[in-house]
Amino acid sequence: MLSYIPLIICGWIAGALVNYLADVLPWKRRFSKPICIHCQAFIPWINYLFLPRRCPACSKRRSWRTWLVELIFILSAVLLWKNQPEKLGFWGGLFLLSYFGVVVVIDMEYKLILHPVSLFGAVIGLAIGIYLHGWQFTLIGGVVGYGCMWALYALGAGWLWLMNRLRGRKVEDVALGYGDVNLSGILGLILGWPGIVLGLTLAILIGGVVSLIYLLVMLTQRKYRLFSAIPYGPFLIAGAVVLLYFQDILQSFFK
Repeated sequence: MLSYIPLIICGWIAGALVNYLADVLPWKRRFSKPICIHCQAFIPWINYLFLPRRCPACSKRRSWRTWLVELIFILSAVLLWKNQPEKLGFWGGLFLLSYFGVVVVIDMEYKLILHPVSLFGAVIGLAIGIYLHGWQFTLIGGVVGYGCMWALYALGAGWLWLMNRLRGRKVEDVALGYGDVNLSGILGLILGWPGIVLGLTLAILIGGVVSLIYLLVMLTQRKYRLFSAIPYGPFLIAGAVVLLYFQDILQSFFK
């Protein structure tokens, strides 16, 4: 049991980092002292990282997301140690998973993928892709990922323009944002060619299943709103995670 303590600490640090970046970047667009997402007041590090985790300005507790993210990364660290992804290893796998975590949390809470996060992702995506696949397949994967999602983005923009003309009023929600286009390019660099094709396919399948479940739940509760959008970044990340971290399961499934 004692051997798990370093893994638990590593997972907690990764989860705390994801929470910090997800709290600070949408508001400040840069590194800063921790802030309260309710009142944007600065929070001392000891209050932010440890109990009671209350904001000294408004006295509100941090959201349940804080605990969930840290728990997920603690469990992920233990699982990664036991089943390390090929070539990435434990540290590479945990680092990349932390980046994915920042993207997912911010997209789910704010429905946006920040340009600084995308720029950083492009740098690490290029480095990881070259390490895994070499220059050629990495760049082709990036171009294909970006190009495919840009085509869908353009198609969605055209559909939105048509709906606005037909309905006579503006529809605010969009299925895909340009952040999703950037993210697909980043994932293309990481997955390479032809991995990005399977990654996007998995993302579409996962997104379809989750969207259908969401639609059914909203309809049963009579809360569904026409043209309401679901953040698509988590689905793109999910497809990449399946390929990068569950290769053995996929290979055994298709045998």
